[in-house]
Amino acid sequence: MDIDFVVTWVDADNPEWRAEFSKYSRIGKAAGIGTSMARFRDYGLLRYWFRGVEKFAPWVRTIHFVTSGEVPDWLDTANPRIHLVRHSDIIPEQFLPTFNSVVVERYLHRIEGLAEHFVYFNDDFFIINQVGPERFFRNGLPCDIATFQVNPAWSQWYVRIRNNTRMINRHFDKKPVMEQFADKWFCKDYGWRAVWNHLLRPYGKFVTLRTPHNAQPFLKSTFNEVWNAVGKELTETSANRFRARNDYTPELFRAWQICSGRFEPYNTYRDTRMFALFIHSGKAVKSIRGQRYSLVCLNDHRFIINYRKVISRLRDALEQILPEKSSWEKDYAQDTR
Repeated sequence: MDIDFVVTWVDADNPEWRAEFSKYSRIGKAAGIGTSMARFRDYGLLRYWFRGVEKFAPWVRTIHFVTSGEVPDWLDTANPRIHLVRHSDIIPEQFLPTFNSVVVERYLHRIEGLAEHFVYFNDDFFIINQVGPERFFRNGLPCDIATFQVNPAWSQWYVRIRNNTRMINRHFDKKPVMEQFADKWFCKDYGWRAVWNHLLRPYGKFVTLRTPHNAQPFLKSTFNEVWNAVGKELTETSANRFRARNDYTPELFRAWQICSGRFEPYNTYRDTRMFALFIHSGKAVKSIRGQRYSLVCLNDHRFIINYRKVISRLRDALEQILPEKSSWEKDYAQDTR
């Protein structure tokens, strides 16, 4: 089974990108749309993403590197295992430029040569310990956790997740789904996180699925199926250049996979952790140094205090466990002579 990785990246320091962002963000602000630069700034940690892949997941076939056209100056684009993908390669021209990550993500299945089995990463998801292909796929299916959670709708993200859930309820009947795939919905490996599955079993509608914020395995065929079913809605909301409350997020594709039974039960939280850096930067540093998890998300926020210091500490921690350059870095061959 070939497995590809897909990672999206933005170079917010690129003058051309900043000029376009400035132009469209002024329009967005006039319309009351939030356009925080914290969503786009680059940590300067991307090379450690590549090092983590090479050291801890060397079995990956191809990395599809998705940007609006920018490429880090240290990246060896001649490496045969990297495929540079521009937004214009996959997104219809009328929706470009876009500064809305969910618009980019819904078109990933259009990447030329993308494997049926792929894992999607944001550039703040890092592999920091050994992972095998079976961490993401078993029996040809994505490994995932199917458990419900309460949706407080107190942020735009939760509102958009509710949009996904309404769409899922239009296309899936909860009771027969949970009966047909009971072994997957009531897997003992989920532990206490399955409590809402049991409590809500009689309830007739799907509610929000718990969503680990980290690397997500997908089947390309799931994207094609979702587009065939709800392409009208996905196309209409592709016009949102910045995040909007009527968006559908990539969790729609994940929920579709789960409700279709195309997944193998796995307690993702066993080896995955998301750290909100404005609260838990210290814990993130300790977890990286101690390699407590296989995958971590270093979640940025505009309210991080002492931002440069926080990023410096994270860089030092990543350098400790990933000091060797990867073959995706231009000076790799020179340093390994």
